[in-house]
Amino acid sequence: MRYLFSMLLFIFLYSCKEEKVNLAGNEPVQINDFIAAFKPIQPPFYAADTNIVKLADTITISSKVFTQFVPDSSVANILGNAKKYTIHPVGRIEKEKEIYLLATAQQQKKITFLTIVLTKKNVFLTAKSLFNTQENDGYLHNVSINKEPTFLIGKERIDPETKEFKFTKVGWVYSNDKTFMVVINDTNEDVAKNDLIINPIDTFAIKNEWSGDYIKDKRNFISIRDGKDAKTYLFFVHFEKKEGTCIGELKGDLKMKTTKEGIYNVGGDPCIIDFKFNDRTVALKEQGSCGNRRGINCFFDDKFTRKKAPKQPKNKKKTNTK
Repeated sequence: MRYLFSMLLFIFLYSCKEEKVNLAGNEPVQINDFIAAFKPIQPPFYAADTNIVKLADTITISSKVFTQFVPDSSVANILGNAKKYTIHPVGRIEKEKEIYLLATAQQQKKITFLTIVLTKKNVFLTAKSLFNTQENDGYLHNVSINKEPTFLIGKERIDPETKEFKFTKVGWVYSNDKTFMVVINDTNEDVAKNDLIINPIDTFAIKNEWSGDYIKDKRNFISIRDGKDAKTYLFFVHFEKKEGTCIGELKGDLKMKTTKEGIYNVGGDPCIIDFKFNDRTVALKEQGSCGNRRGINCFFDDKFTRKKAPKQPKNKKKTNTK
């Protein structure tokens, strides 16, 4: 009798433990239950606007539950001012420092594939849209995710006039400043349509000794800005080699080792770059593996000349008038 009672108690407790949490309702849920809905996946991973519905889980997460863990501002950046949408988990990628949750957000017939980045302590960092099923631009949209992970967002089509295969691929990685940054930009489309280079630190302060813009030409340059102290600088470098067929781009922090030598070296990132300054130039030398920030056959090995700062207008002396 005692044995039978123990067995029944065990079955009862086990069934309570295994009872699934309702993620589709309006009641608060625990973060661990939310994350558990996303099954672990191992990159490489591929998804396209033609198969993303099949890749998503049948589990439904309501907008009320979703916004318990993802701020409204981030949802608005991805979905606009949508008030009605449902989330379906696709998978979870766990790295040393971050957790990446992959999901679809459905708004009527439109489905957006997105990723949410959390710390290992389940604190929200950022979110990013990867593609949606209603671009209506004649392209097949897809994303490939590798082990780093780099999110290689692509679009491709057959040109109706020339019958040539056209593609554009942009690689994004999570940066330490709670944003995603571009590390790969590859296309065989009309270059004139992809002529704009956005410098994300252009407006930052230029007060410290080595802060400024160093250039070769308008498509090969490095911007260096003040960091958190005199020995730390922010930098953004963009280069295009081999007639523009090999592109590299990187944003990060460099730390000065000596008065004229600095290094980019972030824990867990195999990409290491040395910086050497003099009065007029800065030279970059790639030491580690920066392959997910550039093309295969080009490197962060170059020298840039410092651009003269614009002259400040002189204050005109006031003249006394009688």
